[in-house]
Amino acid sequence: MLRLFNIDSGMLKEQTPPENSLQHAANAAWIDAHDPSDDERIQLQAFLRIALPESDDVEEIESSARYFTNPIGIHVRSLFLAQGEGRHHTASVAFILQSERLITLREGALADFRLLRMRARHGHVEAHTPQELLMTIFEQKVENLADNLEDIHRKLEDVSYLVLEEIDSDLEHAIDQLAKLEDSNGKIRLCLMDTQRSIAFLQRHLRNFPELQDTAREIMRDVETLMTHTTFLFDKINFLMDSTQGFINIAQNKIIKIFSIAAVVFLPPTLVASIYGMNFKIMPELDMQLGYPVALCLMLLAGITPYWVFKRKGWL
Repeated sequence: MLRLFNIDSGMLKEQTPPENSLQHAANAAWIDAHDPSDDERIQLQAFLRIALPESDDVEEIESSARYFTNPIGIHVRSLFLAQGEGRHHTASVAFILQSERLITLREGALADFRLLRMRARHGHVEAHTPQELLMTIFEQKVENLADNLEDIHRKLEDVSYLVLEEIDSDLEHAIDQLAKLEDSNGKIRLCLMDTQRSIAFLQRHLRNFPELQDTAREIMRDVETLMTHTTFLFDKINFLMDSTQGFINIAQNKIIKIFSIAAVVFLPPTLVASIYGMNFKIMPELDMQLGYPVALCLMLLAGITPYWVFKRKGWL
């Protein structure tokens, strides 16, 4: 799908569907190619007279493949956070910045672009040039990452109560939640590190836009603050993971302790029963009239004695 946006009186506006075709893209300040079909890719390449990167090219991790310039424009490929089924994942977006327009090529639904479109419909996205629009997209990206970090922190508070306060809590469920939060926090940190590299690259190639340099520095300061917060969340997750595993070990040790005590308590009665279960002809107690109740009392005493000793020692 291709979406076209214009800049009108310093505000970003999306073209209406009847005009949303490449025939009306000459004045478009932003062309957003979201999961374009083969025909749309061919039309877009013919209109722009450039070769669009393939999916494998966008996913390259080498710096030289993610940030470069050529006669076509400035190329940036940045990681964005995406919501999957129950957990987060990352998706790369290819930016091609030209003097008169910005082109984005992406796959999958991304909250940052959806929110930016919604804000544009209400006239809340201020932009005067494609370069400023690109910085606005990165500002939106950092804001969304900050919101996700706040959400992780709230979930961590719930897991913290579950682990440290709630009685008879499901600790296995807590470990599962902590593993998901650690994974999401790691992906957010990866997106923040990628944003640092992207903004640093743009700062070097947008020196002719001093107002954008200030915006870039503000974004970098926000990113550094959020990086510190991800470190704090990693420490908190590790603490709760260690605490959860410690409580599980304590519960398992209690169970093992019960079995150990039961084995020791029942061992002497079992020894007495084994002795009187022997089938020898000469056993003095076989002719005793009260031999059976005496043997039962002896087994009972043999079981109570270890239990009394353990209780007196404070081992129970």
